[in-house]
Amino acid sequence: MSITYQMPLPEPYPSLSVEEMKERIQKIRIKFGKKLVILAHHYQRPEVVELSDIRGDSLQLAQYAASQKDADYIIFCGVHFMAEGSDILKRGKQIIVLPDLGAGCDMADMADVDDVEEAYAQLIEMVGHDSIMPVTYINSTAALKAFVAEKGGIICTSSNAHKIVDWALKERKILFFYPDQHLGRNTAKKLGIPLEKIKIWNPKKPYGGLDETEIKMTQVMLWQGYCPVHMMFSAKQISTIRAKDPEYKIIAHPECSMEVVDQADFAGSTDFIVRTIAQSPRGSKWAVGTELNLVNRIAKENPDKTVVSINPFMCLCGTMNRIDLPHLTWALEEIEKGTPKNIIEVHEPARSLAKQALLRMLEMSVKL
Repeated sequence: MSITYQMPLPEPYPSLSVEEMKERIQKIRIKFGKKLVILAHHYQRPEVVELSDIRGDSLQLAQYAASQKDADYIIFCGVHFMAEGSDILKRGKQIIVLPDLGAGCDMADMADVDDVEEAYAQLIEMVGHDSIMPVTYINSTAALKAFVAEKGGIICTSSNAHKIVDWALKERKILFFYPDQHLGRNTAKKLGIPLEKIKIWNPKKPYGGLDETEIKMTQVMLWQGYCPVHMMFSAKQISTIRAKDPEYKIIAHPECSMEVVDQADFAGSTDFIVRTIAQSPRGSKWAVGTELNLVNRIAKENPDKTVVSINPFMCLCGTMNRIDLPHLTWALEEIEKGTPKNIIEVHEPARSLAKQALLRMLEMSVKL
C-alpha cells in the first residue's frame, strides 16, 4: 500500500497563517536556491502550485527533477507513487521528500504486486502459454513497475497509451493491463479491439472470476482498478449540459468510464486537456471531466473562455489535497534543520527494474 501513516504536525504549523507560511517557504527557497526544487502536480492546491518551481504530470515532474543537476532536495507535492518515480529517475544522491506520507493514490493501491503476480501465474496456467504482455499505467507502485520489467513488459502514460497498447498487442497474444481498467478499455476500443475480447480480472476471485472459455477468448485483460475522481462523471451529466447549452464542448480524461469518453468531443491526457482548451477560440465553452483543482486552474488561465466541470458537484482528489501549506512548510524547515523527514526511497532491485521499464517506455514512445 502506498498510503502510510503521517504523524500529526507539531505546533506551530497547524496554527500558522497563510501569509506566515508563504514567507517561511520563500525564505527557505531563497536560502537553498538551486539546491532545492519544489514540484507540484496538476491536481495540487493552488497555493502550493503558486510556490512551486514547476507544475506538470507525474512523469514530467520526475524528468524535470532528474535534470536539475544542482539540486540536493526534491520536494514532490503529489502522491506517493509520483515521489517514487522521482527517486527512480533521479541522478546521484538527491533526497526525495513527500510532505505528507498519507498522500497516496487509491487507484495505485488497487493493484498490489502480490495479487498481480498471482493473477499473472493463474492466467498463464489457464491459457497454457506465456505470451502475455504486462503493461502498467504509470499511476502504479514501484513494485508493480519492477514486476512488469521482469516479465518483459512496459509502462504507459495516458499520453502514450495508444502507442504502447498497439505495440503490446502486436508483440504477444494477450495484453494484461493494470491498474486502471478504464484507460485500458478506452485505449483498446479505440484500437478496434471488440468489447467481447476485453475482460475484467477481479483479484478477489480465483482466475479473476472468469471461466476457461472467457479467458481463452480474451485479447485484453483489464485489472479491476479505477480512479475514484474520474468515476464521478457520467454520460447523463454530459447530456444535461448539452441540453442546456449545445455550444459546450466536452473534454474528458481517458480514466473516465467508456460511456463518458464515448460521449465526449475530445478525450486525452491532462496535458492534452490543458493544451486543447488553451488553443481553442475565444468565447468557446468547455465542460471538463477531470480533477476540480485543475479545472478551476484552466478556467483561471483562460478568462476569455467558459470552463466548467462536467459534474457540477465535483469534489477534489482527497489524497492529493493532503499536501498543503502546513505540511510543505514543516517539510522544508526540517530540511533546513538538517533533519529531512518523509524521505521516499525505492530500494534495489526494484529501483533498477522500475527504471528499466520507464526507460523502455520512453525509448518506445520515440520509436513508435
